[in-house]
Amino acid sequence: MNQNTPEQSQLGQTSAYVDRYDAGLLFPLPRETKRREIGITGSVPFLGADLWTAFELSWLNPRGKPQVALAHITVPCESTHIVESKSFKLYLNSFNNTAFASADAVRDCIRADVSAAIWHGGPLQSSAGVKLLLPEQLEREKVQELEGLCVDRLDVECTRYQPAPELLTAAFDEKPVDEILVSHLLKSNCLVTGQPDWGSVQISYSGPQIDQAGLLQYIVSFRNHNEFHEQCVERIYMDVLARCKPTKLAVYARYTRRGGLDINPWRTSHPQSPPANVRTARQ
Repeated sequence: MNQNTPEQSQLGQTSAYVDRYDAGLLFPLPRETKRREIGITGSVPFLGADLWTAFELSWLNPRGKPQVALAHITVPCESTHIVESKSFKLYLNSFNNTAFASADAVRDCIRADVSAAIWHGGPLQSSAGVKLLLPEQLEREKVQELEGLCVDRLDVECTRYQPAPELLTAAFDEKPVDEILVSHLLKSNCLVTGQPDWGSVQISYSGPQIDQAGLLQYIVSFRNHNEFHEQCVERIYMDVLARCKPTKLAVYARYTRRGGLDINPWRTSHPQSPPANVRTARQ
């Protein structure tokens, strides 16, 4: 069957879990479709990446002994496609009863397959980053909350549960500020399954001071919205940019895991090192 749309694929359906390596399980989805909805055509007006963490990765060594690892995957935001998360889970499960010569061979295999998927049908312009952490390395994994002033402290009335960018305002007649704001009340729903996606979001900016009450109400307005993690963060970025007109802006969300995967999109207006892929307590 030609899998051109999520409805024609295994997404949102009961799936048999293949335990033999199969790169064909990865299901790429074009970024362009949803980006057009928020006014992005051609080259994207930001930099960034999607930081994935895979907590359920296992394979067999040449003697048939199971191995386990945690994987950090970095997908550049300029790639033409994302990989749908359920398909990525099915793909990783296909490693379970497959023998590999080494952890490095597993890493290289994931890098090659994901890189091909995110540039689906086009030339490979940049590779996905893949880092495996073996059990003896896991003690270095930290738990750390997002830095910034939490706007959730504000006692505001919330009545909008679909994205409402008109709630965003800024003090254009006052002195610009440098500020980092955080909320743990980001919630949206999977575009395919309708399952809830829970996240924390950090907005770092320079420019007119953003009205915190309006920002909190805006973040809450995603509560019944159906969109993938990456798309939600890009929508937030573009709305804040258009409504609040910062001179610098970065939006970073960390979503709780589902099925052993978390996805943490980061978009920025200016070149800088990506944030460390460090999980929060909720993750």
